[in-house]
Amino acid sequence: MRSRWSPPPRDVVLRLLVRTFSEVCLTAGSLILLFVAYALLWTGVKADLAMDGEMDRMRDRWAAAPAAAQQPAPQQPAPGAPTVPAAPAQPAGYPPDQAFAEMYVPRFGPDWNKPVLEGTGPELLKKGLGHYAGTARLGGTGNFAVAGHRRTYGDPFKDVPRLRPGDAVILKDATTWYTYTVRAEALRTLPTEVGVVDPVPRRSPFTAPGSYLTLTTCDPEWGHSHRLVVWAELTQTRTVAQGRPEGLAR
Repeated sequence: MRSRWSPPPRDVVLRLLVRTFSEVCLTAGSLILLFVAYALLWTGVKADLAMDGEMDRMRDRWAAAPAAAQQPAPQQPAPGAPTVPAAPAQPAGYPPDQAFAEMYVPRFGPDWNKPVLEGTGPELLKKGLGHYAGTARLGGTGNFAVAGHRRTYGDPFKDVPRLRPGDAVILKDATTWYTYTVRAEALRTLPTEVGVVDPVPRRSPFTAPGSYLTLTTCDPEWGHSHRLVVWAELTQTRTVAQGRPEGLAR
């Protein structure tokens, strides 16, 4: 005689459902923790290594510059030789995707120091801060505008909201120190408000041409729906031979 099948007791089914749901939650939680660890730790490690590499290469170029300057000048063509057309003038700017300066912000801590590269592409900003191509050169008239991650990839601009009027943002290239002084607290803007990097930046405290610095980063901390913008004004320059500016750790 064949036995008739009977469904398992109700409490057995309930325990099975609870166990399955618990395992799914544990798996999801583990994946979230792994992602957070990647975002907070591993991207920071990668960024620190990349920034150190960019800084080393930049300083090597600076060290080699005097030797390059001592190379013999190109010889002038002999009389009667055919004239070679001059190369077209290149726009004033920095070599793309290459570090050309370093930034110090005492408000962020005595050891805070990041390279500034030419460009603001996503991959470039994993290696340091990015200079908006087409904005002013360091120390020049206009607006030297820089972007940086708020979170992940080293969190370079995590503390931008802490900047206050009177704080110094100091930059250095191969020959010169440039001290910019913050003139206003961080302003929250929309990504479409591109006028914040104009030569005389819109919504800034400035109303006439000058030598300005703009720092931009994402807001909120873990999002990108808005931007935080800080403006500063050039207040001092000094040669590298004169030593570090006041207020910068020795």
